[in-house]
Amino acid sequence: MFLSVVIPTYNRKPILEKCLRALEHQQYSEYEVVVIDDGSTDGTVEWLSKSDDFPHVRLFCQDHKGAAAARNYGVEQAKGDTIVFIDSDLVVTDVFLRSHVEALIQGQKEFGSDRLFTYGRVINTANFDNPTSEPYKITDFSAAYFATGNVAIARHWLIEAGLFDTGFKQYGWEDLELGVRLKNLGLKLIKCPDAVGYHWHPAFTLEQIPRLIDVELQRGRMGVVFYQKHPTWDVKMMIQMTWIHRVLWGVLSLGGTLNERTLAPIMRSLINQGKPQLAEQVARIFLNWYNVKGVYAAYEEFQHKNS
Repeated sequence: MFLSVVIPTYNRKPILEKCLRALEHQQYSEYEVVVIDDGSTDGTVEWLSKSDDFPHVRLFCQDHKGAAAARNYGVEQAKGDTIVFIDSDLVVTDVFLRSHVEALIQGQKEFGSDRLFTYGRVINTANFDNPTSEPYKITDFSAAYFATGNVAIARHWLIEAGLFDTGFKQYGWEDLELGVRLKNLGLKLIKCPDAVGYHWHPAFTLEQIPRLIDVELQRGRMGVVFYQKHPTWDVKMMIQMTWIHRVLWGVLSLGGTLNERTLAPIMRSLINQGKPQLAEQVARIFLNWYNVKGVYAAYEEFQHKNS
């Protein structure tokens, strides 16, 4: 089984270097790393083009078209029969690829076909110097069916499903939407907890809030694109476009009264106490409310255009 690890990247040079170095020390030999630079402006291409430290890496470049287009380009260029998707801010352990391969082989024996994919464990961390030291936390749990942070799948199923929809031009949902199509093809999810990836992001600060709010609004708009393609209750639940979510986050945020301004003193205090993760969970109260509002605003706009 030859693996192609497909990694889209955009202006993430420092953590991308850690990502690629970890991939050069795998207890599995049959693989390549396909990096798709999505129009970075931070010197990623120049650095990687000149580096001799990454013999497994093949670099391709495109204008800034987004993660969906970058992953599609990576799959098209891949030499492997099996694709492993990770993000460029993921640092993996040395048994990462071997664990995916062993789980895929075991799954094929169990089900009698390759109509399956493996989904590894993702642990969030803000520790840049030693990301793999972070323990697993309850907040790291994911119930997603197909997410490209850490997944391995036979290449031909991606082709048959039609690859990623490049209509998702903003943040969110392009991988879960592809997951719906893979599910319709009958593919089974196999959890692979030994394939661990440590997802690095900077420790939460108040300065990040405007960007995080914008991300939630983008996620809301792309959620409606998702629902347009698959108008089901399951998708409504995923994108938080139900009365349940409207009531839940409306109540928890007191109708938006608990927001980035009113909660700032609490979040600042938690950050000063060395508890940025807890401060980030407080922020989820109003961030989820922004997401729900973004979903409904985008859906109303969609209905207005089609009325």
